Amino acid sequence: MGSIALAIAGVVTIILALVSFIARIANILFSQKVKQEVNEFFAGLVHKEEIIKPDDLEKLPPAVQRWLHYSQVMGKPRFSSARSKQKAVMKMKPENPWLQLEAEQYFTIDRPGYLWKARVKAAPLVHFAARDKYHGGKGNVLIKILSLFKVVDARGPEVDQGSLVRFLAETVWIPTAALSDYITWTPVNDYTAEAAISYAGVTATGVFNFNEQGEVTSFTAPRYGEFGGQYTLETWLVNVNDYKEFQGIRVPGKGEVTWKLKTGDFTWYRLELEELQYNHPVAY
Repeated sequence: MGSIALAIAGVVTIILALVSFIARIANILFSQKVKQEVNEFFAGLVHKEEIIKPDDLEKLPPAVQRWLHYSQVMGKPRFSSARSKQKAVMKMKPENPWLQLEAEQYFTIDRPGYLWKARVKAAPLVHFAARDKYHGGKGNVLIKILSLFKVVDARGPEVDQGSLVRFLAETVWIPTAALSDYITWTPVNDYTAEAAISYAGVTATGVFNFNEQGEVTSFTAPRYGEFGGQYTLETWLVNVNDYKEFQGIRVPGKGEVTWKLKTGDFTWYRLELEELQYNHPVAY
């Protein structure tokens, strides 16, 4: 019996080693695919040197003006691109455990878009490779277990709308984007403003809340999400805090994302910003 057990243990070890090897190769291939997408994402992008002046803010709601002054964008160029790194935890369902991940994200501002890639640790020998992209007005979420087996490849009108809402929310990390022609601001009160973003035939709206200091504290918007195999329009909430400076710009250092569902609040993503670079070299 001892020899049989040793033989089984040996076979299991070989299988695990083989799975690990295949996963490493698949992860390299997935990373190469994303690298190609990043280069396509930035193709033709030109960094401008247009400097933000006081009169650029005159037509904005007072709360938005206060935010941009607090963010220290005055006298800075209008950013054309950005790159960030974050560490985070996420869960796919309310009853699921939190999963750790490291993510990198790229933004373009003149033509609104982002590309987010992450490696999610699901178990000691299991990971998910994820890529969330919004480019040319189209959204796509791609997730592969072990970087090999596709489990999500979401696209379509609901994904496009949800991606546009996400870009609008993430202007908290690229505040000069608030001055873009595709965003229209409407004051609600001294501490709240509504933003409408229109691009590639899709329009989305969201409400930004600010404190007296000028910090954005939260963003709320109707956003499509997939629940129970169907897309429904739900309330999506992003809370941000712990402001930090990157390249002289003040932005939130932490964030928390929650779906406000009929069944209750589902907080599914918590992040901490580690790096943020504006107008970075466009090559991957």
